[in-house]
Amino acid sequence: MNSQNQIPDKSFWQLWNISFGFFGVQIAYALQSANISRIFSTLGADPHDLSYFWILPPLMGIIVQPIIGKFSDQTWCRWGRRIPYLFIGAVVAVAVMCLLPNAGSFGMSVATAMMFGLFTLMLLDCSINVSMQPFKMMVGDMVNEKQKGLAYSIQSFLCNAGSLAGYLFPFIFAAIGISNIAPEGIVPDSVIYSFYIGAAILILCVIYTTMKVKEYPPEQYEMYHPSESNGKDAAANRPSLMNLLIHAPKAFWTVGLVQFFCWAAFMFMWTYTNGTIAESSFDTPTLLKGGNLVLDVASPQYQDAGDWVGILFAVQAVGSVIWAIVIPRFKSYKMAYAVSLIIGAIGFISISFIADKYMLFISFLLIGCAWAAMLALPFTLLTNQLKGGHIGTYLGLFNGTICVPQIVAAVLGGIILSMLTPAGGLAPQGAMMTIAGVLLFLGAFSVALIKE
Repeated sequence: MNSQNQIPDKSFWQLWNISFGFFGVQIAYALQSANISRIFSTLGADPHDLSYFWILPPLMGIIVQPIIGKFSDQTWCRWGRRIPYLFIGAVVAVAVMCLLPNAGSFGMSVATAMMFGLFTLMLLDCSINVSMQPFKMMVGDMVNEKQKGLAYSIQSFLCNAGSLAGYLFPFIFAAIGISNIAPEGIVPDSVIYSFYIGAAILILCVIYTTMKVKEYPPEQYEMYHPSESNGKDAAANRPSLMNLLIHAPKAFWTVGLVQFFCWAAFMFMWTYTNGTIAESSFDTPTLLKGGNLVLDVASPQYQDAGDWVGILFAVQAVGSVIWAIVIPRFKSYKMAYAVSLIIGAIGFISISFIADKYMLFISFLLIGCAWAAMLALPFTLLTNQLKGGHIGTYLGLFNGTICVPQIVAAVLGGIILSMLTPAGGLAPQGAMMTIAGVLLFLGAFSVALIKE
C-alpha cells in the first residue's frame, strides 16, 4: 500500500466519536457483571450453582460473534457496515435490561423465575456483545496503524468510565432513599432502577455514535484496504471460518492463551465477589438450607454488601483509568501486559486476607491495572498483525478467547467450590479469589509467548 492510500490521521474527537457508544454499552456490561450473582442469589440460587448461571451467556457469544463479524465484513448499506449491528444489539439490550431485574416480580415460582432470569441473561450478554464488537471493528476499518493504540486507549477510557457509572448506580439509588431491600425472592428497587437508567443511557450513546460516525463507503474502503478484493477471485475472499482459523496469525493464538487465563480469573471475580464480601466484611448472617450453611440473601447485610461490591468494582474502574494512562509509557506492549497482570494477580490474592471494606479499595485498584491491559492491549497486538478484508471476522473469532475461558470457569467454578466446602459448612467463596490470582499469574507468564 503506498502512502497516498494510507488511512488519514483522525482528530482526537473523531476517534472519540467512533467509540463513544462504548460508554453506554459498558454501563450495561457493568450492571450485568456486578449484579447477576446478586440477582440469582436473591432469587434463591445455591452458591455452588452460581457459576452455572454464567455458562449460557459466553456460549451464545462464541456462537454469535464470529457470525456477526463475518456478516458485517460483507455488509454495505446506507447506514454503514458495522453500525447496523451495534444499533440492533443495543435495542435488544435495552429491552432485556428492563426485564432481567424483574425476574422475581412476576409471581413465578422460584424455578421458573430462575429460568426466566437465565434466558434474559443469555439475551443480555449476547446483545451487549453484538453492540460491543462493532466498535472494535470500526477501529480496524477506519483508523490507521499509527493511531490504533490511541483509538483503543480511548475505548478503554470510555469503557472504564461507563463501568464506573454502572457500578455506582445501585449504591447511589440506595443512598438517595430508594429501597435496597425487598421481600424474599424479589430484587430490590435500587437494582431494578439502575438497570432502567442504564438502558436509557445505552440507547442515547449508541444513537450519538450512529449520528456522528460515517463509515467509509465500499470504494473508499477498498482504496484503504486493497488486499481485501481484487475482483479476480471473489470466492477466495470469503473463506470459511475454519479456513480463517487455520490461517490465523500466530498472535491470534498466543494472545488468546493469555486471554484464557485472564477471562477465567475475572469470571470467578464476577461470580463470587458478592458472597466473599458479604461474609468477610459485612458479617452477613447464615441460614441452614438443605443441610448446609448459606448466607441470608434477604438480610440487609447481604444487600448492603451487594451495593459495596458496586463501589469496589467502581474503584477497579478508577484504577483502570489511571493505569490506562501509564500503559503507553512502557517500552513495549508485552512488558505493559505482563506487569499489569502481575499487579492484578496480587490484588486478587490480597482479597482473601483483607476484611476491612475500605482496605479492599487497594485490592481492587490493583485489579483495575489488569483490567486496563485486558481491554486495550490484546486488540492492539492482534489487529497490528491482521491484514486484508477479514478483520471483523477475526475479531469475532477472537471473541472466543473471551467466551471459552468464561465457559470453562463457569463449568468448573461450582465443582471447585464444592471440593473446598466442608461438610455442612459455608462455601468459602473467598478461596475463588485466590484461584483467580493464580490464573492471572499464569497469564502474565504466557505473555512471553507473544511475538510483536
